[in-house]
Amino acid sequence: STLFPYTTLFRSLEVLRMSAPAAVPDQSPLPVGANEELAGPPRVDPSLATRPVEPSERISSVDLIRGFSLMGILIMNVTDFAYGFTNYAVPLSTVKPVFDGPHWKINTAAWFMRWIFAEGKMRALFSMLFGAGVVLLTARAESRGAGVRAADIYTRRNMWLVLFGMLHCYLIWNGDILYFYGLAALLFLFPFRNLKPKKLLWTAGIILLTNTVVVQFGQTFNELHTKHQAEKANIALAHRQVLTEDQIADLKSWKNMQDRWRKPAKKIYKDIAEHQQGWLSQGADAKDALTGELKGAYFGFGDWVGLMLLGMALYRLGFFSLKCSTRTYVLTAVIGLGIAWPITFWGCWHAWRSHFDLFSTAYALDFPYDLTRVSGALGTAAVLLLLARFGMFRWLFARVAAVGQMALSNYLLTSLTMKTIFVWGSWHWYGYVE
Repeated sequence: STLFPYTTLFRSLEVLRMSAPAAVPDQSPLPVGANEELAGPPRVDPSLATRPVEPSERISSVDLIRGFSLMGILIMNVTDFAYGFTNYAVPLSTVKPVFDGPHWKINTAAWFMRWIFAEGKMRALFSMLFGAGVVLLTARAESRGAGVRAADIYTRRNMWLVLFGMLHCYLIWNGDILYFYGLAALLFLFPFRNLKPKKLLWTAGIILLTNTVVVQFGQTFNELHTKHQAEKANIALAHRQVLTEDQIADLKSWKNMQDRWRKPAKKIYKDIAEHQQGWLSQGADAKDALTGELKGAYFGFGDWVGLMLLGMALYRLGFFSLKCSTRTYVLTAVIGLGIAWPITFWGCWHAWRSHFDLFSTAYALDFPYDLTRVSGALGTAAVLLLLARFGMFRWLFARVAAVGQMALSNYLLTSLTMKTIFVWGSWHWYGYVE
């Protein structure tokens, strides 16, 4: 199976996959009386150690989960393609009403299902498999005698991934994820490849917990502080006091924060107008791409790396390759989905009932986010693996696995297709869908 889900776009890159048969040592006899130790290690043919994966050598269960998660990611990203990242989590800034109007029931139901079954969980699975691929790639290479070439191939592969991600972000869609995956692999993952599963699990747990505290809690507390400062400035205005520069800045910060949550009509139509000029309108997306990548690499560290380390541990435990017992998969499915689905449903209900108040939504959906996405991802994977173990839906699963075998190609294809449908094509649907 491919190590990373992104390196199958070009056949020329497939030579980097580590799945060839074991290298055959030179069988020429040693001279009579030769010291075996001085004779050195068996000579290895590098071409055998780095030959592309054969179809018979692929791990079908890994391809299945990768393909499933990739299609699940599109379910989430389609809202970004359709009307921008502001509406990704909760579509509150759309021309056509989503949560009221003639179709509010079906729209609301779709939003609930999207969050319960897919949000965070699909990308978490994708990230775990990326981490699993680190172990798969390096272990295969080292076992076949690739030596230092394993590190060389690993590094070059992820350098290509970073480049593809940057081009994808600047030229196609600014919601790219390849850049962050390649960067995380280059900077952090290689030294962890040989750690025992227990250490990997502990490290992943600590990183994910830190990510929740710093990113999820930190962002909400920052919003609360901004609101508090704005309230103090408004009290000063009510008492006809002259505002200081800091108080004026506090009011502007709070207004900008509210506008990002519920974009005013003027900004909605301005954004739509910038996306109605075909491919040339890409400048509207690309202008902030560099800043977005820098911020994402900083704030997203705990997200990417924590899940990738978890995937490395699960692969070493045999979870993704169907080596665990049926009881293990059943318990994982019951516990994982038993945690994720009810909590996410409650969060969606609480946010919807509050009419999507900024802070109520943060408390209900953001605070338990890492818990629900990790447990939901593991539960979803366990269900798929159980179905695969018992030979169910073979034809369908074969099609899904085919998507996973060429994940990079399909990931880029979804971006090209969605941008054509909503922005570049003649339909001009961007901003005008429910």
